[in-house]
Amino acid sequence: MKMPNKKRSFFERLTGSVHEEEEEEEIQELPHKKDKKENGTWMEEENNEAELAVDVYQTPTDIIIQTMVAGVRPEDLELNIARDMITIRGKRGENRIIDEDNYFTKELYWGKFSRTILLPQEIEPEEADATERHGLLTIRLQKVDKDKKNIIKVKSI
Repeated sequence: MKMPNKKRSFFERLTGSVHEEEEEEEIQELPHKKDKKENGTWMEEENNEAELAVDVYQTPTDIIIQTMVAGVRPEDLELNIARDMITIRGKRGENRIIDEDNYFTKELYWGKFSRTILLPQEIEPEEADATERHGLLTIRLQKVDKDKKNIIKVKSI
């Protein structure tokens, strides 16, 4: 009995990991030379853009998003931040030229990826901060402080 195809996360594609219930089926579906297209390339997923796996958590003042972007140059990352959502886009370029016939296994993901995250709370887009260290991208989004008050003195003109 074949289970419906479930889109694997970016991390699963990056590491080659699978869920336990899918493991037996995955082993049977490993690419072999007979799985090649007529033009000699491995079969690719229909969607040319992978979904990025993320961790999203909060502190009392911030919403933190973390994701693995190993092998991606900072200039190849794009962050679009609004008050209620963030989109992370990027591209991991493959800089080696190897004939497809020389591969035994090809599991690493190369190409475009993106992820749009609806935020659980409004944030201050101007206060966002993003850092990358050892392939881990950490985005710190400051929550809107709804209790913050400002007293303004009225001026006479």
